[in-house]
Amino acid sequence: MDELPEANGQPLTLHVGVSIRERRIDKYLAGRFRNLSRRFIQDAIRSGTVKVNGHPVKPSFKLTHRDVIDFVMPEPPSKTIEPEDIPLDIIYEDDDLIVLNKPADLIVHPARGNKHGTLVNALAHYSDELSCGLGEFRPGIVHRLDRNTTGVMVVAKRDTAQWKIAKQFELRQVSKSYLAIVHGTPELTADRISAPLGVHPKVREKYSVRPETGKEAVTFYEVVEAFRGFSLVHCKPQTGRTHQIRVHLSYLKHPIVADDMYGGKLVYPWQLADAEPQPENPVVARCALHAWTLEFTHPTTEQRVKFDAPLPPDMQTFLELLRQHRAE
Repeated sequence: MDELPEANGQPLTLHVGVSIRERRIDKYLAGRFRNLSRRFIQDAIRSGTVKVNGHPVKPSFKLTHRDVIDFVMPEPPSKTIEPEDIPLDIIYEDDDLIVLNKPADLIVHPARGNKHGTLVNALAHYSDELSCGLGEFRPGIVHRLDRNTTGVMVVAKRDTAQWKIAKQFELRQVSKSYLAIVHGTPELTADRISAPLGVHPKVREKYSVRPETGKEAVTFYEVVEAFRGFSLVHCKPQTGRTHQIRVHLSYLKHPIVADDMYGGKLVYPWQLADAEPQPENPVVARCALHAWTLEFTHPTTEQRVKFDAPLPPDMQTFLELLRQHRAE
């Protein structure tokens, strides 16, 4: 096993041994350099700093005997989480966990290009007691919400609480519900959406319904309030796929308001009032999706606990305008 060289940025040359047959290059390098994560290796390959026999390759490239790998070792990311004084809306806290109401425009954990201003930076400032989390740069994190999704999240303080709650997510023993404001009104006021999801075939950051290759994804929904042109919808995901509710509602042809990735549009006050166009800000400037309730078994008391987060001001204002101007 090789160690990370002290002089990063220096070129390395690796000669693939006789025992290697049809092995992915990302797995091969992750095995050679155990102090680098596979994700870090994959990013290095995609950036073009890894070449095989003089040519750039993809992380899935299959190596064989006598291949020569030229590898310019990038600087590994810092593992230090910088505490930042970012306000947190704490719903509940005890020795095992923190339940909070996440605001919009807050990334859950540091990632490429976002090392600061995340929920993890805020948690590092708030508490000295956090579990190991989902991995590097994610202390306390049990599950995630999209950057612009608001609402209830649970954070673990202890590793025991971490794995017990995470296991409940894995076994689908956690009950979650969301509120979304969508364009139009579904034909059925309540239904079950079962449509497998996978990475979009053309846009890597997106997901889409993939009947042949996607993973099982099931969402139950109910129309709570219908308006002319819009609806408030209550969603309960049975599975936890990335972007699941957003993709499923778009699949129904009723995308979430302001979710431009999946067909949602910005809506302005003058539009709701059927008035002349005016220079106004949109009613909701981000995807109108809110994690409303979260229910799970407490890791220590073993009692079922349920927490809820009230609708954020932007979505509440939107509903008030709909009730004023678009009531059916």
